[in-house]
Amino acid sequence: MQRGWLARLLLPISCLYGLAIALRAGCYRLGLMQSVKLPVPVIVVGNLIAGGAGKTPTTIALVHLLRERGFTPGILSRGYGRQTGDIALIDRETPAGTAGDEPLLMHLRTVAPVAVGADRIAAGQALLRAAPSVNILISDDGLQHRRLARDVQVIVFDERGIGNGWLLPAGPLREPAMRALPPRSVVLYNAANPTTALPGHQIVRRLTGLAPLSEWWSGLPTKAEAFIEMRGRHVLAAAGLARPQRFFDMLRAQGLSISELSLPDHHDFATLPWPAGTADVVVTEKDAVKLKPEAMGSTRVWVATLDFDLSPAFATELMQWLPPNDRP
Repeated sequence: MQRGWLARLLLPISCLYGLAIALRAGCYRLGLMQSVKLPVPVIVVGNLIAGGAGKTPTTIALVHLLRERGFTPGILSRGYGRQTGDIALIDRETPAGTAGDEPLLMHLRTVAPVAVGADRIAAGQALLRAAPSVNILISDDGLQHRRLARDVQVIVFDERGIGNGWLLPAGPLREPAMRALPPRSVVLYNAANPTTALPGHQIVRRLTGLAPLSEWWSGLPTKAEAFIEMRGRHVLAAAGLARPQRFFDMLRAQGLSISELSLPDHHDFATLPWPAGTADVVVTEKDAVKLKPEAMGSTRVWVATLDFDLSPAFATELMQWLPPNDRP
């Protein structure tokens, strides 16, 4: 992102936004506003830059990592795009409009308890009451939610790094760029190479397979060999993501011949966006949670699963910040 004429025109608004951030941070430093600690450790996953940097697949990968270490994790999320604002506990029957597409996806992929709500503290308390076996919480997209105290924060960057270095709306930053890594922070790069000067760990992202929509909803695993079977067919790839091109490029890397259908982020799929009679459509999991197999007509809809692989070095750095007396 460049510092062009439009960015410079919006810079005064960014300065006001930055002032509001600084005042809020000052209130926390002076004790005028206080963070609330929940009775279990909290890992916050977030990013500095607006848009899809990879927080959802990072959260899913963290659930699997923590389970391997003996924890029983739960997930907190605001649930962007929800049609209601109350606290909700998610199960596989919860509509995406009530849960938010990303929280519902995280529950379907991990079967971990998920609570959504703008008030992460109230959501965390509700989740712990409903699932008392949970002994660690992951707050998805919670980096700027200062009210919730955290034991460690995982900061995700993608190829954009810090963009043009300016705050919203003149730039992409949700808070000022960090000159040094804050305490109890671990950086993940969802990119081929580090994109800031902050020390961190590389994510390996990969499409792990395809499954028919009905099988995906049934919880059956996707199959890597399905990519091979799909080669030679012409496929429509649809993606309601902030940055859909990355999904399209990954499908082509699997040898698929696709036509691209870019949709707005969090597209609601109230009506099917592809022409009736389209033979094969591949969608993301984030979109699949809003599609019901019985409503697809004659179109074969396939779901592509995305996984993040976290390095042993990342796991070691993360675990050092978790309270020893809370480890199993």
